Order: sequence, then structure tokens, then C-alpha cells
Amino acid sequence: MTLIRNPFDAGGYSLAEMTQAINILPNLYTRLGQIGLFRFEGVSQRSVIIEQYEGVLSLLPSVPLGAPATVGTREGRSMRSFALPWIPHDDVILPGDIQGMPALGVSDAADPLVEVMNRKLMLMRRKHAQTREYMEMNALRGIVKDGAGTTLYNYFTEFGLAQITVDFLLGTAGTNVQGKVREVLRAIEDNLLGEAMTSVHALVSREFFDKLIAHPKTEEAYKFYAATGAQPLREDVRRNFPFAGILFEEYAGTVTLSTKAAERLVPANEGIAFPMGTMDTFATYGGPANLLETANTIGLPLYARQHLDEKGRWIDLMTEASILPVNKRPRLAIRILSSN
Repeated sequence: MTLIRNPFDAGGYSLAEMTQAINILPNLYTRLGQIGLFRFEGVSQRSVIIEQYEGVLSLLPSVPLGAPATVGTREGRSMRSFALPWIPHDDVILPGDIQGMPALGVSDAADPLVEVMNRKLMLMRRKHAQTREYMEMNALRGIVKDGAGTTLYNYFTEFGLAQITVDFLLGTAGTNVQGKVREVLRAIEDNLLGEAMTSVHALVSREFFDKLIAHPKTEEAYKFYAATGAQPLREDVRRNFPFAGILFEEYAGTVTLSTKAAERLVPANEGIAFPMGTMDTFATYGGPANLLETANTIGLPLYARQHLDEKGRWIDLMTEASILPVNKRPRLAIRILSSN
């Protein structure tokens, strides 16, 4: 969506208009979003209560103040309340940003101020998208981190669950790689716990992928697969290799944290295998903006608004998100690695 009205006009852009615009802008840094793993679900509160029962995490409904609380003391159950991380990000449009940028002279040409605003909104959108990808990738492994790399919640620790790890030992020529794949598949099947799936996907590091396709037990299979050209994601630049029931995909995503440190989304020699086509396992919950007009409304993925300085010296652009990604069956995401 392109903003076409001058922000200096009466009232500028409303919260609804700005929010709609920034949520429609292209999202260029979300591999998990591209494969549709985490669905977004808006909630009306700034926190969620999650209950764990036999390895499954589920949200509990909110109740009016003073009403009886839900009970989580039954054997095998535990409850925790998690605040939705608040992620504000602001920018500003200064006179220097539009100085020397006249409109094209056509009656319907975009105002240079609007062009600058669109460009800045696009950049802000990408930063939020990168942050969400980082949070969802970590949540897939059962951990919630913020943009500084700080661990906010560890679902395994919070609910006393143990993550499943399979060492492929790809540095050993005699390793039965098909046996390792079956171990992963069976671990996922055993932990579906009433869930359904269509296939199993694995995002792996470059090092893991290179060892996998060069292993004596898989090398010929990869050569045949690459030679046929029958790649299911042929238009994708990333390399992938379906083997024995898992689609292995090289994932080289790297983010720059707010501390300026770089962090790989998949550690070296590791990967994460997870089911595709689930109904209610992976979700990102979003709360309302920290504004009076959005209180008690259903949250959106991202909010944006603008404010003109009363003396006309600048325009503040303000964005925010309150999102919490959840893997409701943490043991479904299998950590895979090669220790040699």
C-alpha cells in the first residue's frame, strides 16, 4: 500500500492507515514466513497464560477481574504467564531528507515527503520482519529471545521438558544416515500428541549440509537428485536435498543484534527438523499497541503511526509490535547436529 496523502494535510495519517500500510509492505526476510510455519493470532491482552499438559503447551482464556481463575494444579499440568515482548522502533523525517527532491511535475506525482515516508516505512518494516524471523527461529527451538540476544523464556526449562537431539555423526564414513533420519522421523511421530503433519523439513547450517551431501552413504543419492533437476523448490536459490523422508535445506540466515553483534540463526554443524502442515503447533501471538485507542482490541502483527512536530520541524515515525512466538509441542522440533 502506498501512502498518497501529504502528512501535512489536516490530521495527517491515522493510526489505522499507517498500520495498514506497514503491514502490507513486502516482507523480504522471513524464510519461516515463506514456508508458512508460524501462523499469527491476535490477542487482546499484553500477556498470555500457557498451560503444559503431557508435553503440549496451550493458551488459557483470560477472565474478568475478580472472576474465578482457571485451575492448573491437576497432576501433570503446570501453568505460566508470559508477557508479550514489546518491540518499539522509531524514525524521523527531517527537512534535509526531502531537501532537493521536488515532485516530478505531474499532477498525480507522489509528494517527495510521501516518498521519503514510504522508504522509511519499508526499512522499518524490514527491521521488524528480521526481528520476528529471529524470534520465531529461536522459538522453534523452544527459546524466546529479544533483539539483543537475551533469553526471555526457555519453554523446556519453564515446563520441565527435555529437547530431543540426534547426532548424525557425518564425519564417520560408516554412519547409517538413513537410520539417523528414521530416528528423527520417529521422534517427531511419537511427539505429535494428537497433531497432524504432512512432511518433515530441516533447516541446517552450511557445514551440516556440506557434510550431508558428501557423506559416502548419501553422495550418490545427492548426485542423482541434482542431475535430474527435479527439485521441488527449483526457483529458490537455497540448496536442498530430500533424503529418506526429510527435506534438508541449507539455511544461512544471519542477523545483526541491537548490540551490533552478528548471530547465525542456525549454529554451525547444526540444524532443526520440524513437521510441516500442522494444525495448531506453531503460532505467534500478537497483542495490541501500547496506545489508548488500541486497548482491549485484538492485536495486529505491527503498528505504525506518525506525529508532526507542533512547530513543523520534523515528523516522528513510530512503529511497534508485541509478539510472542510459541512452539506448543517443543519436543517436535528435533535438534540435529554432526559432532564430528
